[in-house]
Amino acid sequence: MKVDKKNIIVPLLLVGSMNAILGFALGVNAFFIPFVKQAFHVTTAMSYLIMLATFSAYLVFGGVAGNILKKAGYKGGMVIALILMAVGFLIIVPSAKTVNFSLFLLALFINGLGQALLTGAYSTYVSIIGSPESAASRISFMGICAKIFYAAASFILAVFMDLSNVRITDIITPFYIIAAVMSVMGIIYYFSPLPEVKAIGEETETGEIQNSYSSTKTSVWQFPHLLLGVVAIFFTVGVEYLALGTINDYANILGLSSPHNYVWFVSFAMIVGYLVGIIFIPKYISQTQALLASTILGIIVSITILILPSTISIYLIPLLGLANALLWPAIWPLAIADLGKFTKSGSALLVTGIVGAGIIPLIFGYFAQHFSYQMAYAIGLPAYLFIMYYALWGSKIRTKQA
Repeated sequence: MKVDKKNIIVPLLLVGSMNAILGFALGVNAFFIPFVKQAFHVTTAMSYLIMLATFSAYLVFGGVAGNILKKAGYKGGMVIALILMAVGFLIIVPSAKTVNFSLFLLALFINGLGQALLTGAYSTYVSIIGSPESAASRISFMGICAKIFYAAASFILAVFMDLSNVRITDIITPFYIIAAVMSVMGIIYYFSPLPEVKAIGEETETGEIQNSYSSTKTSVWQFPHLLLGVVAIFFTVGVEYLALGTINDYANILGLSSPHNYVWFVSFAMIVGYLVGIIFIPKYISQTQALLASTILGIIVSITILILPSTISIYLIPLLGLANALLWPAIWPLAIADLGKFTKSGSALLVTGIVGAGIIPLIFGYFAQHFSYQMAYAIGLPAYLFIMYYALWGSKIRTKQA
């Protein structure tokens, strides 16, 4: 079921505001990376366990998220997600009071459970609420909401603390407030006028025309374009948070002034990319063409970063943000296409691929510590190459039999 164009604005604004909250939560993670090295006395490589703690939840919770969406629907799933995120932020407080890094990672893991559920719910909801051909355009709007608040996280936290000299006790009051605000937002969204939607072929009480391709399948594992999409999502979020989550730390290592503000450059570049998607997809280019162009740009920029001096290469990292902007908006609708009654299960499976946002930055941290920050960006090259394969061939694979 799709919502009429004239009635689609309010749902998109509501889901966009939820995505802004998600962006803020991920922005807080980027703030934590340089912070925890001093606060918890850990190495550079260990500091990137923050990403792994958050995004491993996507792998663990993926299957459960699918069941929640089936029972609670997309709206209910998004509300539950916000409550989980609030609980995670609340547990950060005792971890700070006791200077317990393990408890801190547990808090981020619980927060990641909420992020996993919210990501799967909003991405699929926005994809199926309107025309499939323009899904990337709608998801690009979600990306703008997320990236503005991702970058704004440092400014919001700066209201409560001196980001250039953060003490571990400084984070207690802000995270009490953040947890309370997220809980209240969850309640507000519960009573919001957000309509429930279903993809073509999903089971309904009244019965709906079955998708001819999905009707021959008995399992979500029988869709090769979906399974390859999971791998593409793995690499997509990996390179996305490679740029977003490392640039502040890179600037700090180079001794640049106000290093906590460098994430704004990446976020701004991604917003430009999202605007390109909103304007040009599908009127001028298809989702597949946008995906291919993005991977080519990512490969070129990655190679250039490795060649130029580090003092110059850091200013090319925002161009990775531009290249990354349309990867997710293009891959998600391509991966859930033709899933029919398996749409919610397929969405949950795609969510598991988001663990790449924890694994790839962790690998980056290892190489940055043992080699150099600049050379560590080479790990983005195989990621872009696989996504290019998915754009050209992987997303088009369809099997004839179940």
